[in-house]
Amino acid sequence: MSSQVGPMVTMVTLVASLLSMSSAQDGLNVYVVMDAGNTVAEGAIGSAMTYLEKNKGAKVAKKSVVEVEGSEAYVTVEKVCGELDSMLDGGTPPDLVLDLTKIGISSEVVKSLSLTLGLPTVSAALGEEGDIREWRELTDEQKKYLIQVRPPGDLLPSIIRDLALASNITNAGILYDKTFVMDHQYKSLLLNMPVRHIINKVKTSSADLKKQLTRLEEMDIKNYFILGNSETLMNVYKAANELKMYGEKYAWFAGTKESGAEFDSSCCDEMAVAFFAPILPSSAQIRSYKSMYGLTATPEIDAGFYFDLAVRSLTAVHNMKSGGSWPEMTYTKCSEYTSDVPIDRSIDLISSIKSVSMPDAYGSMMLVSNGLSYMSFDLGVVTYEIMSGKIANRMDIGTWTSGTPGTMKFKAGMEEKIVQFRAKTVYRVVTVVQPPFMLWNETTKKYEGYCADLIEELTKIMDFEYEIYEAPDGKYGRMDENEEWDGLIAELVNKKADMAVGALSVMAERENVVDFTVPYYDLVGITIMMKKPKVPTSLFKFLSVLEDSVWGCILAAYFVTSVLMWIFDRWSPYSYQNNMEKYEDDDEKRYFNFKESLWFCMTSLTPQGGGEAPKNLSGRLVAATWWLFGFIIIASYTANLAAFLTVSRLETPVESLEDLAKQYKIQYAPQNGSATAMYFERMAYIEERFYSIWKEMSLNDSLSELERSKLAVWDYPVSDKYTKIWQSMKEANLPATFDDALRRVRESPSSSEGFAFLGDATDIRYQTYTNCDLQMVGDEFSRKPYALAVQQGSPLKDQFNDAILKLLNQRKLETLKERWWNQNPQKKVCEEDDNDGGGISIHNIGGVFIVIFVGIGLAIITLGIEYWYYKYKAPQSRVGSADPNKKMVSEFEKQVRDKNGFGKTEFAGEYMNNEGSSPAVVAPVGNPW
Repeated sequence: MSSQVGPMVTMVTLVASLLSMSSAQDGLNVYVVMDAGNTVAEGAIGSAMTYLEKNKGAKVAKKSVVEVEGSEAYVTVEKVCGELDSMLDGGTPPDLVLDLTKIGISSEVVKSLSLTLGLPTVSAALGEEGDIREWRELTDEQKKYLIQVRPPGDLLPSIIRDLALASNITNAGILYDKTFVMDHQYKSLLLNMPVRHIINKVKTSSADLKKQLTRLEEMDIKNYFILGNSETLMNVYKAANELKMYGEKYAWFAGTKESGAEFDSSCCDEMAVAFFAPILPSSAQIRSYKSMYGLTATPEIDAGFYFDLAVRSLTAVHNMKSGGSWPEMTYTKCSEYTSDVPIDRSIDLISSIKSVSMPDAYGSMMLVSNGLSYMSFDLGVVTYEIMSGKIANRMDIGTWTSGTPGTMKFKAGMEEKIVQFRAKTVYRVVTVVQPPFMLWNETTKKYEGYCADLIEELTKIMDFEYEIYEAPDGKYGRMDENEEWDGLIAELVNKKADMAVGALSVMAERENVVDFTVPYYDLVGITIMMKKPKVPTSLFKFLSVLEDSVWGCILAAYFVTSVLMWIFDRWSPYSYQNNMEKYEDDDEKRYFNFKESLWFCMTSLTPQGGGEAPKNLSGRLVAATWWLFGFIIIASYTANLAAFLTVSRLETPVESLEDLAKQYKIQYAPQNGSATAMYFERMAYIEERFYSIWKEMSLNDSLSELERSKLAVWDYPVSDKYTKIWQSMKEANLPATFDDALRRVRESPSSSEGFAFLGDATDIRYQTYTNCDLQMVGDEFSRKPYALAVQQGSPLKDQFNDAILKLLNQRKLETLKERWWNQNPQKKVCEEDDNDGGGISIHNIGGVFIVIFVGIGLAIITLGIEYWYYKYKAPQSRVGSADPNKKMVSEFEKQVRDKNGFGKTEFAGEYMNNEGSSPAVVAPVGNPW
């Protein structure tokens, strides 16, 4: 029995092989499903059938074609299932389903039917791996006969990602025509790239196209990618040329499926375009296939793809049937299928397609898996510079090769060219001149200041260009009673500016209409500016401690006392000059002539003291009286000098807003219409509203007695501080301009009366830095940060936030602050006040040094007079120091000799009797001259 099994198996195999060969010879049944209007696919399938017929390849016995459209799944199911049932009823079940639908509900319906009914399918659907919802969870066996090959039009837009990455753009407007399908590209084309982009189908009419381009520009999109045929590109660039959307502010990229196409320069007067188009491979046979098989559909890259896909797929099925690897299958109609589990097949169709050897109509088929299989092709990237409708410069940049992902290969040095090709962003920047944040330099004709430098630092990080203009009304922005804005805020709200730069405070009402970046400057509040008090100085200020009459009396007392001392010493019998012999042995001897009396009274007033006092009692009484007088005068002078020099520091100045509100001599107000005025006006309004609310509550009859009693208080429960302040400001007449405020401050008689200005702390601080007659008083209040402002919803907010934070981390903002405050060329070095230093300045005490210099000068003059007098007027008194036998005649001897008998003492006689004795009795005095 076993000996008969082998021949039987061999016989069965032979019969099966013969049946397969017979089936293959009978021809294949192919079911083609495509989108309505896809003439390229339709023409390519027809040419593929002609190719197979002429080359004796796979024979097609039955070709059924169904075109689907619309978004109604039911309609598609009815149409596809209807044709399928007809094929089954006719005994020609489909061996292969060529699914040429691209995307959408109709395409998903076809995928669902092929999976459910187990129909071998080769699909040309668009989408990356996992994009086909119905085929996301295929088993390994199902992936072998349910195959997706992505068409060129699905991979070609990926070049946009590589160009955007190479040129480092931040925005992109992508427009496409009917030759491209981009609906599915939103989520994947520029995924994980910091590029704000929009993808739209291009408008067909000229008017609508201009509006479309204008809207893109209003959305701050300046990099444009146009995908379409030659006609579409011509229309778009003509519209852009008429709108003058060319120059450095714009970057244009154009792509087409037309192989070997060149950009038509007749569209534009002036334009720079990066153009990319397919490069026809040298091995491609599509040009010869046009005449041989009627493959005339365009674009060639799509026609070649559909042609190769159909030929390879049908040939693979034919080879499997001829080789006996194609299984016998049972088919089920759509209406008869009731299971929840798809019908599984064991068909390795993808391996068979890979093994097909044939010339490529266009490019090689790269089969991997669903979402990763595609036809290989290259795009040539060329830049054009067009002037007056002619090509002024043409440059080959490189080649982009399709793939998942594609690869961009630049020629040597061309990568920098594409970087320079991108649109240079030019932002309109509105500002208000306010030193040191923004000021106009008439010499350089440029804006300078802290904010001007800040913008320059931002351009280095973000790489954009800008143009600055001043707000027409010169204001930062305030909302009026009609809820209309002025100043910088109005420029942003009305879309006239892209950003506002300056000393712009972040405020709640402003944040409702514009977006603020992170602060770039410290909190800045409101403060007070007043005229700096100028204390009069005097070199002889120490003399002003006492009145002139007192100084006169002191001087008179000095001379009278000196004369009295001289008289008392001259006529007192107990004085030294009248009793020289009595005080001969005393160590201290003083002859009080008139000169010595003057010297004694003068030195008695100094810490050095007057020296030896008179010997007589009467003279000592005069000296004691003078000492007591001097002690009292010096003590009084010292005490009054200290008080006089510090009295200005004891004066209580205005140091806060509360101090201003308490006094009445100084008027105060902010600039009319400024943010400071708005602050005080609103604070007063809030107090008034609070009072009205409390009043209504306390007088509300609907409240219970207990609740009303809780509101009944003797004291006023709501402060009216700002109400009174605002009333005082209005009475003081708010200055119309900042210059007017400065004038009123400078015209103030002193710091204790006149006018005080309340304003932005940075304004006031800058004025005190550049003017020595102004001062900033008190601490800041109502502090708010400075920030840049952009249009509401603008993507610039996040970009500027990142850049400002980077500058903050690099300490660049501190450098700018140092440059425009402490190192500002306009800053003045003012003289330090006595009050500031805490000491007495040289201007008030310098007279003391003058006294020293005058005294020294008088001493020098006196020395000269003494020398002259000794040398020329008194020769008889000179004694040569070289002759020891000669002696000087002392002044003391002459005085004693001239006395008229009275008071002539023994000492005097003895002194005179020794004239003839030895010179050793009285030592000679050497002549200094």
